[in-house]
Amino acid sequence: MAQGARFICGVDEVGRGPLAGPVTAAAVILPRRGIPRGLDDSKKLSPARRRQLAEQIKDCADWSIAHASVAEIGQLNIHYASHLAMRRAVAGLRQRPCMALVDGKRLPWGLDCPAEAIVRGDAACLSIAAASIIAKVERDRIMADLAQQFPGYGWEQNMGYPTETHRRALAEKGATPFHRMGFPAIHKILCPDPSLNL
Repeated sequence: MAQGARFICGVDEVGRGPLAGPVTAAAVILPRRGIPRGLDDSKKLSPARRRQLAEQIKDCADWSIAHASVAEIGQLNIHYASHLAMRRAVAGLRQRPCMALVDGKRLPWGLDCPAEAIVRGDAACLSIAAASIIAKVERDRIMADLAQQFPGYGWEQNMGYPTETHRRALAEKGATPFHRMGFPAIHKILCPDPSLNL
């Protein structure tokens, strides 16, 4: 803002580490006044508090949520799929931002505005924290819905991350269409090294 930018968006993604489900990104341009109190890295907030803040953010801000599918993760790899979701989120804003502040070490390719990468930005920048919150709430909702279609993997609780419940169900039930089959961890579960049984 000191450099003259009027519309500054924070950008963050969630879902790089899970074995299943999409990667989800959000972009948020916060208003100059009326910013919800308590914005922080989404991982530091309880699910109930995240949901509450997500509604407050959506009520006051320009926001956009976007995804990269499991198929796109397989085609691009998780790094570039995350960048694709971020680019889509920024493109979905009503206002074209003057500047994007992006959580992480590297900027997504193809952004249509100047940008700066901020390591641990979700703990240092309110607009990135806001993006992390609404992205996390949306992805959690998607995984809870998928858990109804594919019970037993515990997605309503682990959100696709490789918990013991998820790993055991994967070994016993096999993979679903929403598993990221290109991830080595899935291959290790589905095709264990036979030499370990000797």
